[in-house]
Amino acid sequence: MKINSYAGLAVLVLAVSLTGCGNKEEEKKDEASVSAMGTMDAMKEMAAQAEEMGKNGPVETVDFRSLKELLPEEADGLTRKEATGEKNGAAGFTVSTANGKYANSDESETIEISLVDGGGSAMMMGLAAWSMIEVDKETENGYEKTSTMGGNKTYEKYDNADKSGEIAMLVNKRFIVTAKGRGVSMEKLKATLDDVDLAKLASLK
Repeated sequence: MKINSYAGLAVLVLAVSLTGCGNKEEEKKDEASVSAMGTMDAMKEMAAQAEEMGKNGPVETVDFRSLKELLPEEADGLTRKEATGEKNGAAGFTVSTANGKYANSDESETIEISLVDGGGSAMMMGLAAWSMIEVDKETENGYEKTSTMGGNKTYEKYDNADKSGEIAMLVNKRFIVTAKGRGVSMEKLKATLDDVDLAKLASLK
């Protein structure tokens, strides 16, 4: 794959990712969660990084079993009900994923943890496009924003009405750790990220 193909793919996946910010009703009121200028800056940065990455080609992703081993037994007190993993690829790109599902006894509180490795490819950069932009939005029902935790860029979104939300973190510019929950607070979702051995995740190759 040529270098300019990486850059082109980077811009494409960023554009697709950004169109997914917020729900459709919100999109009717706001064209996007970020300014057009911020989007263009992010595209330029992603294209530049993708071009540099293209010189060496995509990095082989880790075995999904290694990711699966890092799924915690509990998510801030919620018991793990299921753990799965898989590796998929196309056109020279591969993505390894591990997912864990957690819940309390009556399933009124549920959390899903996902660990994703895209080998630092342009496709991975698209999955974590939020790591290259700044988002800070608040509505009557909730909010979405980008921030940092432990030096890692994060994206969080929460709906106060049904107590549902998610927080995603980019680790070592390669791995995405996401905690999605329903019937739980954002504080509980953040605590869930602490249950994952992020240092060990960052060291995987």
